[in-house]
Amino acid sequence: MKVSKAQAAENRQGILDAAARLYRERGLTGVGVADITRDAGLTHGGLYRHFESKDALVREACARAFDWSIAPLDGHTPNTNVADRIKSYLSPQHRDTPGSGCPAAALAVDAARAGPELSQVFAEGIERNIQRFAQLLADTAPAACAPAGTTDTTDTTDAATTATAAAHRARAMEVLATMVGGLVLARATAAAQPGLSEEILTTLQEQLIRLLDTPGA
Repeated sequence: MKVSKAQAAENRQGILDAAARLYRERGLTGVGVADITRDAGLTHGGLYRHFESKDALVREACARAFDWSIAPLDGHTPNTNVADRIKSYLSPQHRDTPGSGCPAAALAVDAARAGPELSQVFAEGIERNIQRFAQLLADTAPAACAPAGTTDTTDTTDAATTATAAAHRARAMEVLATMVGGLVLARATAAAQPGLSEEILTTLQEQLIRLLDTPGA
């Protein structure tokens, strides 16, 4: 039975959503085509009408997973600041629901072993997260003041702006890498030693929030 273009697009979206969730839950090698199509409510053969290969599906599904971000494009509000985002990321809820969470924490090791094409998908997704989080840090940082007695020239202002942007980018990398690594460790220890898992989450929450609250740190 022939389906409409709208239905075909909906089916394709369903496959991508199912794959993006299942891969994050079980890893790239722990999910078969049948698992994905069954979750999406489609037949096994239907997948290959939308994707030329399983590898193509993996790449698109991982790219879709990176729609998740600790710093979405909608920016932030006073009730959703940097500390709130850190607490949400390093939380038992995020730890226990990998299928709807950060793809870097769930799939980075798999991606590192999967070759350059999937590595590129992850590089682009991680770069977007770094940029978004760096912008969030910039938006919430106190306004910089020029040193007393200096003359504000265009060159000085441009240099200061470049240096500040680089500092926010470096800090974003530091914080994001710590959060991703912490979440991976918390997941790895949760089943055997839940107390240790909770300690990892709470300790890193406190350390990162203290770091970001310390001027010039």
